[in-house]
Amino acid sequence: MMANKSTMKTHHEPLFHVVKRDDMSAGKAWLVRISTIVISFIFIGFVSMVLTGKNFGEAFETMFLGAFGRIFDGRMTMLWKYLQDVAILLALSLALTPAFKMKFWNCGAEGQTLMGGLASIICMIELGGKMQTLPLIAVIAVSSIAAGAIWGLIPAIFKALFNTNETLFTLMMNYIATQIIAYYVYIKGGGSNVINPVPYGNFPTVGDNDYFVNIVIVAVITILMFIYLKFSKQGYEISVVGESQNTARYVGINVKKVIIRTMVISGALCGVTGMLLVAGKDHSINTNLVGGQGFTAILMSWLGQFNPFIMVFMTGIVIFLKLGVAKIADDALLNSSFSEIIVGFVILMLVGCEFFIHYSIKFRHNKKEVKA
Repeated sequence: MMANKSTMKTHHEPLFHVVKRDDMSAGKAWLVRISTIVISFIFIGFVSMVLTGKNFGEAFETMFLGAFGRIFDGRMTMLWKYLQDVAILLALSLALTPAFKMKFWNCGAEGQTLMGGLASIICMIELGGKMQTLPLIAVIAVSSIAAGAIWGLIPAIFKALFNTNETLFTLMMNYIATQIIAYYVYIKGGGSNVINPVPYGNFPTVGDNDYFVNIVIVAVITILMFIYLKFSKQGYEISVVGESQNTARYVGINVKKVIIRTMVISGALCGVTGMLLVAGKDHSINTNLVGGQGFTAILMSWLGQFNPFIMVFMTGIVIFLKLGVAKIADDALLNSSFSEIIVGFVILMLVGCEFFIHYSIKFRHNKKEVKA
C-alpha cells in the first residue's frame, strides 16, 4: 500500500501551451489582418495626438501629406517618390521570396544589392561617354544582374555541397560587400568617401518623373515572379524543396540544382535592385545604398506569404507609415527615430497576428491530474 502511494506523482500541466490551429478560412484570416492594421493605425493616431497635440484627423492628414504630398492640388512629386520607395522595397522582397519559399535563409540581400550597384557604377564611370546611352544601360543591366547572381551563387554552392549555414554565410558576405564598396568609394572619391553623381548611364526620365522607369521595371518583375512561382515547373520544385528535401529527392528533384538555381535568381534580382538604386535613382553609390531595407524585405516576404501581390499591399503600408510618421516627427521636432519605432511596432503587430492566425494558446485547467 505504501509502495503504491510512493509511486503516485502529482502531474501539473504547464501554465499554457501552443497548439497549431486547424486551417483558418482565408476570409477570417484576412479579417484578423485588417483588424490588426486598423488597431495599429488607431494606436499611431493616439501616440501622435499625445506627442504633438494634434487630433486624430490632423495626425492622419499630416501622414497623408508626408507620404503622398498635395496630390489633390495636382502636385504629384511626393506620390512618385512614394511609389519609388515602394518599388525598391518590393524589388528586394521579390528577390528574397524564391529563396525563402525554398527555406534557404538568404539574409544577404544587402550585399547582393550592393554588388549589383557596384557593377552599375563601374560601368557608368568607366564606359560613360564612350558608349551611347541605351547600349550603356544594357551593359549596366547585364553586369548588375551577373554581379548579384555571383554573390548569391557563392553561399548556394557551399550550402549545396557542404551543407554550410546559409544564414551566417550570407550575413558575412554582406560585410564583405560593404567593405568592397567602402574601398571603391574611397579610391574613386579621392579619399572623400563620396562619389559625385555620374551623368552617364542614367535611366531616362518620363516628363519630369525620374522614377517612372524604376516603377515600371518592378511592376513587370512582380507579375513575372507571380507567374514563375505559381505556374512554372521551377516554382513547383521550389515549393516541394521548401516543404521537404527528402520528399523532393524521392520524387526525383535534384535538390542541389534547385538550391543553386534559386539563389542565382535571388541574387540576380538583388543585382537588378542595385541597378535601380544606382542608375535609376542616386546615380552614385555608398555603403548605405540599401539602408537596411534588405532586412525589412525579409519580413515583407514572409508577411506577404510569398505572394507577390500581397507583398505589394504590405510594402505599400510600411512605406506609407515610414514617410507619414517621419512627417509627423519633422513637424513636431521629434527625434528621427520616432518613425522607425512606429514602423517596427506595426511590423511586430503584423507578425503577432500571423502567429495567432496559425496557432492558439491553451491555458491549463485548474484540475490536477494524478498519474501512477
